[in-house]
Amino acid sequence: MTPLKSTSVTIRQVADAAGVHFSTVSRALNPATRRLVKPQLAKKVQEAAHRLGYHANAAASSLRTGRSKVVGVIVPDLGSMLFPPILEGIDAEFQKSGYMTIIGHTANDDQQQRRILAGLSERQVDGLIIATATLDEPVTGSLLNGRVPVVLINRTDSTGRTPAVLHDDLKGIHLAFEHLVALGHTNIAHLAGPSVLSTGSLRLRGFRLAHQEMLAGAKLGPVVEAKSFSVEAGKVACLSLLKRNKRVTAIVAANDLLAIGCYEALSELGLKCPDEISVTGYNNTAFSGLVRPALTTVNLRLRDMGIEAARMLAGLMSGNAGNADVVLRPSLVVRGSTAPAPTR
Repeated sequence: MTPLKSTSVTIRQVADAAGVHFSTVSRALNPATRRLVKPQLAKKVQEAAHRLGYHANAAASSLRTGRSKVVGVIVPDLGSMLFPPILEGIDAEFQKSGYMTIIGHTANDDQQQRRILAGLSERQVDGLIIATATLDEPVTGSLLNGRVPVVLINRTDSTGRTPAVLHDDLKGIHLAFEHLVALGHTNIAHLAGPSVLSTGSLRLRGFRLAHQEMLAGAKLGPVVEAKSFSVEAGKVACLSLLKRNKRVTAIVAANDLLAIGCYEALSELGLKCPDEISVTGYNNTAFSGLVRPALTTVNLRLRDMGIEAARMLAGLMSGNAGNADVVLRPSLVVRGSTAPAPTR
């Protein structure tokens, strides 16, 4: 049987074909309310809708409910392996309630971000999850003006006004530092991320606190700030670090890409990891176990982060949530890039 054109099929026709009330069809075809219908009946309705070629009229539904059933997610770099599991978690959670997600990619460009925010606002998205926050420029300023519920993810800004889903970066760096100290390292350096980002700033703070706690009385290990969270920036920063600090035996990098940049710098300088210098990363991205030596790194619950952000935004959109941040606990994955401190 050739399906009818979707524009000619009404919800009442589906109800007649399935032998149910039209309100049952509405509930059965809506992921948010499907649980209210018996599974066998829901399947019968779905089969009838498919057979007739019925598709819900999103525009009509939006006019009726005042909701677009669309949320926007803005990320700084789609090429980063950090974001796929986060986006998967967000989308999986919103699919349960029939929401679609639109991804905006800023490529770390402020003008592009403004265009994306304006476009999503014009399309009347019901909410936004933003992964591009900087400490000194809140992304939810005058453009949004409080009209759209917003949740920050992975990063936050200095105001603290917008709820965020984060990891405990102080704890994460503490775990890496503690591991190196247990291996006998005392000359530990930090390859920091950009200080304009909360991830760079908090991880540097975590390094200082860990040093103060575990190597009390010793001079703070050298710190070099990379210009970006990238392999090339990591290499440049690590070369600068090691050329000025010959006694360093371990490096705590603020993310996995910076750590891989350290690998390249060590190779260029003729130094071996971990025999001469141990390296730790941060994020436990997919490649961290594939490089050689496999990277000791701080593991983040990235998919869980996406799920929590989606739940927080859903609460804001329904008016049932406050502004408390969600902070997830990291763990350490020990691999081959760390070893006992060499004798010098």
